[in-house]
Amino acid sequence: MGALTHESLVEYLIEEAYEVVDSIEAGAVDDELRGELGDVLLQVVLHARLAEERGSFDFAAVARGINAKMVRRNQHVFKADGSLQESFPASVEEIIIKWDAAKRAEKPERTDPFEGIAPHLPALAAAQKSLDRAARAGLDVDARLDVDAQGALAAVGIPAVPASEEALGELLLAVVAGAREQGLDAERALRAAVRSFQNTQARPS
Repeated sequence: MGALTHESLVEYLIEEAYEVVDSIEAGAVDDELRGELGDVLLQVVLHARLAEERGSFDFAAVARGINAKMVRRNQHVFKADGSLQESFPASVEEIIIKWDAAKRAEKPERTDPFEGIAPHLPALAAAQKSLDRAARAGLDVDARLDVDAQGALAAVGIPAVPASEEALGELLLAVVAGAREQGLDAERALRAAVRSFQNTQARPS
């Protein structure tokens, strides 16, 4: 594979994943989406090939591993042999509960609800995932943040969280614009706030 390494391929894996997102959000036709997904799959193949060359694992092992993981993590869908269950959960909430229980059974040593959240996620994605994880772990998110979201917005002249994604996007863009005018880095600021929030969860309330 020449000079290719896992490290040198990382930027392309990220780039190709974002191109899939762009394709989906642009309402791409199936042919374009199929091509973008193929580009992501190529990155998986390349990483697996590098691992195979050093005698670690190959693409088939990756496929077997994700198949086993899907069966293991989705006991509400699959039986242990991989065949489908006769009935399925009635709600998304029930599915999430069963999924979380399966993950806890796999790794009972994990007590930190934020373990496994990729540290390189964009700050907004990390914030949302952290809040979701905290809520699913039964933590009192509002108490931990020590802030009322609507009250905090009202304090800076915003009456409420926008009811649409379009309006929310405009609000977030305005916040970033204001930060830029003040010489502040909005991404870095939110990343620091997310880290602080996660660290707070580790301490008893």
